[in-house]
Amino acid sequence: MYFHHLNNIEAKELFPGYHGKFVHTGTSTVAFWNIDAGAPIPEHSHMHEQIMHVVEGEFELTVDGKTEQLTAGAVVTIPGHIKHGGKAISNCKVIDIFMPEREEYK
Repeated sequence: MYFHHLNNIEAKELFPGYHGKFVHTGTSTVAFWNIDAGAPIPEHSHMHEQIMHVVEGEFELTVDGKTEQLTAGAVVTIPGHIKHGGKAISNCKVIDIFMPEREEYK
């Protein structure tokens, strides 16, 4: 499928406070997150390369031991197998792109 509309995709709460809508291409997954203020994501790593774009709000992110406060417009690239985690400081809208596709998000 070439065309997608977020209004037609049901949100899933995969982690407490993380409400995501997902588009899968066969080689990548795009996650559109609405994140509740204060919601943490524990430190973790995965094989997927990840690109994170903060669209709205403030998110504190630690990547490989370095912590930054991210606001709207911030973009972070996270190579596969690198530890990262953080929490939403305020309600946030975030777009994550994962390569390869995240099967567990289907």
